[in-house]
Amino acid sequence: MEEFTLSLDLFSEQKKQPEQTIASGYTLDYITGKQIKETKKELVRQRIVRALIHEYGFSPDDMENDFSVGNRKKVDVAIFHHGKEHNLENLSRVVICRQEPQVGKNAVRIRDFDQAETDLRELETIMQDIDSVQYGLWTNGLEFFFLEKEKRRFETKCNPIGDWPMADESIGTKEVVSNAHTRKADKEMLKITFRRCHNFIHGNEGMPKDAAFWQFLYLIFCKMHDENLRHQHRNTWHRRFWAGPKEQYKDEGRKEIRKRIEELFAEMKETYANIFRGNEEITLTDRALAFIVSELSKYDFTRTDVDAKGVAYQEIVGTNLRGDRGQYFTPKGVVKLVVEMLDPQEHERVFDPACGTGGFLVETLGHMIKKFRAEMNTEAGTENTTDFLSVHERLREYASHMVFGADFDPFLIRASQMNMVMAGDGRGHLYHMNSLEFPNGHLPHLEEARKDIPLGSIDVIMTNPPFGSDIPITDKNILQHYELAHNWEPDGEGGFRNTGNIKGSVAPEILFIERCIKWLKQGTGRMGIVLPDGILGNPAAEYIRWWIMRETQVLASVDLPVEAFVAEANVNILTSLLFLRRKSEEEKRFESINGQKEYPVFMAVAEKVGYDRRGNKLYKRTPDGEEIMRLRESTERLRIGGQIVERVLVRHEKVEDNDLPVIAKKYREFLKGHNR
Repeated sequence: MEEFTLSLDLFSEQKKQPEQTIASGYTLDYITGKQIKETKKELVRQRIVRALIHEYGFSPDDMENDFSVGNRKKVDVAIFHHGKEHNLENLSRVVICRQEPQVGKNAVRIRDFDQAETDLRELETIMQDIDSVQYGLWTNGLEFFFLEKEKRRFETKCNPIGDWPMADESIGTKEVVSNAHTRKADKEMLKITFRRCHNFIHGNEGMPKDAAFWQFLYLIFCKMHDENLRHQHRNTWHRRFWAGPKEQYKDEGRKEIRKRIEELFAEMKETYANIFRGNEEITLTDRALAFIVSELSKYDFTRTDVDAKGVAYQEIVGTNLRGDRGQYFTPKGVVKLVVEMLDPQEHERVFDPACGTGGFLVETLGHMIKKFRAEMNTEAGTENTTDFLSVHERLREYASHMVFGADFDPFLIRASQMNMVMAGDGRGHLYHMNSLEFPNGHLPHLEEARKDIPLGSIDVIMTNPPFGSDIPITDKNILQHYELAHNWEPDGEGGFRNTGNIKGSVAPEILFIERCIKWLKQGTGRMGIVLPDGILGNPAAEYIRWWIMRETQVLASVDLPVEAFVAEANVNILTSLLFLRRKSEEEKRFESINGQKEYPVFMAVAEKVGYDRRGNKLYKRTPDGEEIMRLRESTERLRIGGQIVERVLVRHEKVEDNDLPVIAKKYREFLKGHNR
């Protein structure tokens, strides 16, 4: 076996792109493009500015930082009427930012407007003093308080509202609001929204984390069901998942929201009878239900990128399910690398036999929708309605017929089902079963899986199986079916022979290697699997490596740094990605007679994955320590003069110090170079 080893010269990769540098501790302001000190408060402001542009449709030309409003007061972000001079007479909206509270991933209590009265006083004073200002926002990155000014005969009040209207709009009547503009979500803002919702249920309602998790997901499902009905019945559809800007603050409004959602929930449980038992209930108070609906209803989930929804979903799932029984959730970057290297095609069946919350399956949907858009020469966010519906219907068909997953944990199967539906309404085929017992066993979906995914029927497998010596497989009814569960001894000719004696216990990842290979189609089926380093390097595991070489062609091996799993899965272990193609029986017979031929294998070592062990983001630097910036263009849909205008925004952004995308690119080059 000839090794093809990748040396990552990341700095030379950078020189191919237009770049500038910035001193450590600084960032670029998203409005002006100028360098600005990166404080905790500044991080909140930049996140809000991005959302104002990407989500609400404001033009950066109509925004200004640190704008003076008199009496030595400044607002952190000022928004002016479009195309007007930046002065007090044209000031329409103001934002006050504070640094995000240090809460980590713990749930915190979300304050209501009365509880935040002291913090809001400054904002209210500014709004009352400046006649032209109609809307205000106070935020610390986790709490968002939106205000609308109401002028009365003898007083001016600042009333709470659930959200700002889009650029160049104002809050309309109830009838208008029910069909108000929803927007494509910014990845970071959607993640924060999910955290806010989960925190509100857990911290404000006093629910345990797992109960809060399911209540939140019930509402996610209602939201997706409402959107799906919109696309299926465009002429007769009436939106039900919505909250008027002031509804959530009045008892009557909260009851109206509950009435709409309860009706939608009952209908949704019938539609997704394969996921719901039918006895589920929304047990949230009217106040909590109204808060969640108001938070979620502002977004168009169908038009929001699969990647953004997956990241937000995993944020919540991770806080509830992290690390039980060896179930380590695969970091997003690793999942993306595996999918890009295996590059599943539309006609190929994809399977994860230890699917957890469906990370590999959802990433596959994201990968596929990019292919579909590329074929149609369209881009997300700018495609017309016809192309949009065509792409999503194609994705739904693919997900429903070609994507499969299985897990031993019924909790994870339901979480995976919900993730799949949110990604593309592709319920897919998700089985509650023990993959290591297959085709035997006793769990509910075994018979269905036998018909749908018999051994030898899968084109692509991607998986991160539970592993570790502390969770061994000891059941002889399982072990007897595995070659690698037996003791092996050297045969004196450089190979190994099976002694026929079954071991007392075997680590699950060893059995998963064999089971995955047997699930693949002979000759063409390929797989990517996350493994602890010991299997690829431990002398005691040499017989495993020999067996793998006998059964498969090794396509690639990628070593991962410990940071890959520490920050996101809280697991301090070195891992590798192994990519294999199952050999046909003819290949194996030929090699048993003539010996194995040498062939090139792609090998890479990832040193950086974009963040350190504490989860802090890492950016690429010059040898002098300055952080590298790269130009990035994005097509944004701005709302100007009541019209949606597409405009290309060019911004310098820091470059994540992440080897994984480079490895994916080099692997594609390797395949082309060897005509694969």
